[in-house]
Amino acid sequence: MKPEIAIVDISLKSGSGIELIKNLKTVQPRVAVIVLSMHEEDLYAERALRAGARGYIMKRETARKVIAAIRQVLEGKLYLSERLTAMFAAKFVDAGAATVSPSITQLSDRELEVFQLLGQGYETRQIAESLNISMKTVQAFCARIKEKLNLTSATELLREAIRWHESQQAR
Repeated sequence: MKPEIAIVDISLKSGSGIELIKNLKTVQPRVAVIVLSMHEEDLYAERALRAGARGYIMKRETARKVIAAIRQVLEGKLYLSERLTAMFAAKFVDAGAATVSPSITQLSDRELEVFQLLGQGYETRQIAESLNISMKTVQAFCARIKEKLNLTSATELLREAIRWHESQQAR
């Protein structure tokens, strides 16, 4: 099949939408990808665009906006909400400013996946199986996450992951 567009979500039963986008762009580089997701755009849109998506739209948007986004992407343009466009512009302007506090946005795509699974209550072995990686690799990701978020222990990491996951569910 040679589709013109693929509509992808971030959360998939058998993996990550970000990884799917990367794989899809490798196999079908000409296919336009748009993400239609419930996940907050301020955390996932940039990751999706870096993976190869041409647009990001929230599921809560009207059908009219979703169709307009699809048409825009099919025309070869990017689609981003006004809020996201403003956020990217501000980030670009503030690029020289130092980050004051550690943030989830500093995590790589895979680190974010591990952090998210920790917050959902997965154990190291379950994360390794879910992501099809070794337990040592999961432990290495956890160490990098702790470092990036200035956390000192595994308990602190788990507490932050659960707190973050619960805050995502509340949105």
